[in-house]
Amino acid sequence: MTRTMLLVGTKKGAFILESDEHRRDWSMRGPLCEGWPVHDLIVEPGGAILAGAGNAWYGPSVWRSEDLGKTWTQSSSGMTYGEEAEPIKTVWSLAATPDGGLLAGVEPAGLFRSGDGGATWSHVEGLTNHPSRDTWQPGAGGLILHSIVPHPDDPAHTWVGISSVGVFETVDGGMSWEPRNVGVRAGFNPDPYPVMGQCVHKLVMAGGGESTTLYQQNHCGVYRSDDSGATWIELTDNGLPSEFGFPMVSHPRDPDTAWTIPLNGADQGRFVPEGKPAVWRTTDRGATWSREAAGLPPKDAYLTILREAMARDTLDPVGITFGTETGQLWHSSDEGRSWRMITDALPEIWAVEAVVLDG
Repeated sequence: MTRTMLLVGTKKGAFILESDEHRRDWSMRGPLCEGWPVHDLIVEPGGAILAGAGNAWYGPSVWRSEDLGKTWTQSSSGMTYGEEAEPIKTVWSLAATPDGGLLAGVEPAGLFRSGDGGATWSHVEGLTNHPSRDTWQPGAGGLILHSIVPHPDDPAHTWVGISSVGVFETVDGGMSWEPRNVGVRAGFNPDPYPVMGQCVHKLVMAGGGESTTLYQQNHCGVYRSDDSGATWIELTDNGLPSEFGFPMVSHPRDPDTAWTIPLNGADQGRFVPEGKPAVWRTTDRGATWSREAAGLPPKDAYLTILREAMARDTLDPVGITFGTETGQLWHSSDEGRSWRMITDALPEIWAVEAVVLDG
């Protein structure tokens, strides 16, 4: 039997929702992780669930469950910049690498690596020691490393997104990093196309094994790169209602398909345009976008969806799920064409991940 799981991170812990391959009826467990604020959740290839979290009193932590969320361990061992440095506040992002390792992005922005399932962590110093580090400036949410995109076949090759610094790429396991922001606007700067200083909001790789194609939702537009991030093409004016937004997901098998949820603007409330929620989908690499809103509130719904709060599963048709700051969880089992609300009673939703288990 196929099981579909939604892993939901909130301001007050993690929740797990379960269904079958039809994705109509859902059961829910939680709050988990002892109610810690959870920014991101992933599943290792072996099936372990990991949650990136942070507590105002205790600092960062990565929670791990080997039994689909029934029991958990936690650790932040090694997750420090040193005794004299600014303490790490929280874990914002997690990713599994093709060699069985883990990567964690934190605030203040930096990257940590684990080779033992998250029990211990080591600082990827090459990124923190980048010559530009003294010029890095925080976005509205802080100076955070929130997107990690490992190459699916090469553990030495990784991209990261930092607000509001931009995209960086390493091809040598993190020893050296290069900014990858050519063509991305920073409309809030005197120079709208700097080498870095762009406020990337979410970075994802295209599906279908096309590892040279990346998509990003930025503070200033939506973009695609066809050359591993070396240059970017803006897609905003191809039908999207706004340049601003946070989440973005790509189709697991089709590199031409991706979804995003535009918001009305950085200085206009940061909610869906005109209070009319919709998910926007491209099936032609961003050349055009279609508005998908069937089943969503037609008006007067001033929802905000954060950067990790949208996910896709790997079923056919693909399921898309997003959560809101007001605790609503919306799901589509037909690639975004129609929507239904699973629940409206969760805490503020920060992250959503979808997992399909067979047997």
